[in-house]
Amino acid sequence: MFPPRYSNPDYWKESGIFQEARFQNSLSGGKGGQNVNKVSTKVEIYWSPERSAVLSEDARTRILEKLASKIDNEGEIRVTCDTSRSQLQNKKTAIDKLSIIIAFCFKENKPRKASKPTLASVKKRLESKKMQKDVKANRRKLDW
Repeated sequence: MFPPRYSNPDYWKESGIFQEARFQNSLSGGKGGQNVNKVSTKVEIYWSPERSAVLSEDARTRILEKLASKIDNEGEIRVTCDTSRSQLQNKKTAIDKLSIIIAFCFKENKPRKASKPTLASVKKRLESKKMQKDVKANRRKLDW
């Protein structure tokens, strides 16, 4: 249905969706000493698939279906990153996260092949049932 390149995160990095995204920086917690209180290293990306001009209509509906739980009331997907002390590194990481999330929407699952239980597992199950039968039989009152 969709081209295989859609399931590649690198495709989405180069597709132009990040020109539509809104980036916001804020103070980050964690390590960094005084730097934490002065420099806005936390990066948040807000991207709206509904208003995206880059997506086709089929791709838009697929993303809206798969990411319905990640979309807020304004129709935006929010990705944050504050793991690094560098704002640039956090921005790259957040872009990677969002592109992986979008690519995951287009990943096709392999059909499941039905399998039979192995001979050893069948024997093991029957043996455990026999042991349980014996345990319960020993609990009964003896008939003299």
